[in-house]
Amino acid sequence: MQPASTVENVRGWLHSVESAGTLDGPGIRRVLFLQGCPLECLYCHNPDARPYRCGRETDSYTQLREIARNRDFLIRSGGGVTASGGEPLGQADFVHSLFAGCREMGIHTALDTSGYLGARASDALLRVTDLVLLDIKHIRPDRYRELTGRNLEPTLTFAHRLAARGVPVWIRHVLVPGYTDDPEALDALAGFVRGLGNVERVEVLPYHKMGEWKWVELGIENPLVDTPEPSEAAVDDARSRLRRSGLPVF
Repeated sequence: MQPASTVENVRGWLHSVESAGTLDGPGIRRVLFLQGCPLECLYCHNPDARPYRCGRETDSYTQLREIARNRDFLIRSGGGVTASGGEPLGQADFVHSLFAGCREMGIHTALDTSGYLGARASDALLRVTDLVLLDIKHIRPDRYRELTGRNLEPTLTFAHRLAARGVPVWIRHVLVPGYTDDPEALDALAGFVRGLGNVERVEVLPYHKMGEWKWVELGIENPLVDTPEPSEAAVDDARSRLRRSGLPVF
């Protein structure tokens, strides 16, 4: 199956591809991890995905042909295609082309983003985006900058824009002991999310150390080398706290 003639072919750079992902949106999904990210998250598990214009060069037609081969399976599973990263909005034109092609094939699309580059998501891109997985790393601007080296405001602005357009959103929040597990901050996050009106679920994701070897391999100092993964009890407590605010928490 060839991509629709109305879809422009756009060059892009991939970090990696997961052919049957189950963690980045509903159903079974083809997840494209795009190369490049402007954030410098202390708990990043793919620091090798930060640099732009490297990784595996490709184009949207090539990727859409691969997606088309599994179209029926993806649709039957209730899944689809997720653009993740890195930060996919660093390659917004590439993502738009991919999602436009997926829309032509009737395949569900999900954008997994920090929202920091939300201004780069055109209205045309959002029209072919079925779901946004929005990672709010911290609700306090000072702690957000400490965690990422960047400002929080673009993410919140993007969240409000998605709400105004009625784009379905899943909020994601990584629980890092000593950084993102403050009860008052969780309450503030719940208050912000409740005010949006388009959030279908909130996911509390436990910080993990599976990517630590990449920091070593790249020769980058890991600031969280001594930070433990959260206990199951801590994750349950955070989920319960958010759930008490009336949010659909998972």
